[in-house]
Amino acid sequence: MSLDPEGQKRREFMRDSLTVIPAVTLAPSLLFSQTSDAATPPLHQYAPAFFNAEEWEFILAATDRLIPEDEHGAGALTANVPVFIDKELNGDYGQASDWYMQGPFHPNADPVFGYQLPHTPAALYRLGIQGARHHAKQKTGQEFTDLSSEQQEALLADLENGRADFKAAGIPDLPSATFFAFLLQNTREGYLSDPMYGGNRDMVGWKMLGFTGARASFREWVTQHDVPYPLGPVSLAGKRG
Repeated sequence: MSLDPEGQKRREFMRDSLTVIPAVTLAPSLLFSQTSDAATPPLHQYAPAFFNAEEWEFILAATDRLIPEDEHGAGALTANVPVFIDKELNGDYGQASDWYMQGPFHPNADPVFGYQLPHTPAALYRLGIQGARHHAKQKTGQEFTDLSSEQQEALLADLENGRADFKAAGIPDLPSATFFAFLLQNTREGYLSDPMYGGNRDMVGWKMLGFTGARASFREWVTQHDVPYPLGPVSLAGKRG
């Protein structure tokens, strides 16, 4: 589990994410006509539209452990990753508007057949957070948000490896590993997407990677591997980082 990326490992962790995430055109649930990051307040001023207060506190704590702030770069909270996830779940993505969601569902089917649960992403998050909080209380007697960083990471590892018993929380058809996979993927997306979608505030994720963003031309740098790009990134809205 990649919860402790330090130095080059941290950069490699985020770089690897770019192989599966089109960082500039990310978040299909949000339209280009929506406001840019200039209209998105910093995290401490943001009022979530989807999450309730307890769910929001869990998301803040969990994403902070998935991409922590350190000397190598900004963390998920500085990058407004929770804002990105909240906006996603409050939009078409949360309702699975363009997904095929008719049964029958076969959770044990080969992954080539795609998503095999009856829950929209919005419902999956509500159930997943409920299950994760129940697991934390059962294992430690405390809320997830009240635990130390090390305890939180251990519980996230339980989720990832399917060791959290969501059935005990009254959730019979959502594996904890599936919820963790969504949470990790959406956290990566929020850290690496264009700022217009609410995350990657001030392009801190791109700056950490040395990613150019939406610059029209940087051909002369394409073959210069591991050479710092000197000009900084540019967002789709034309903002320079």
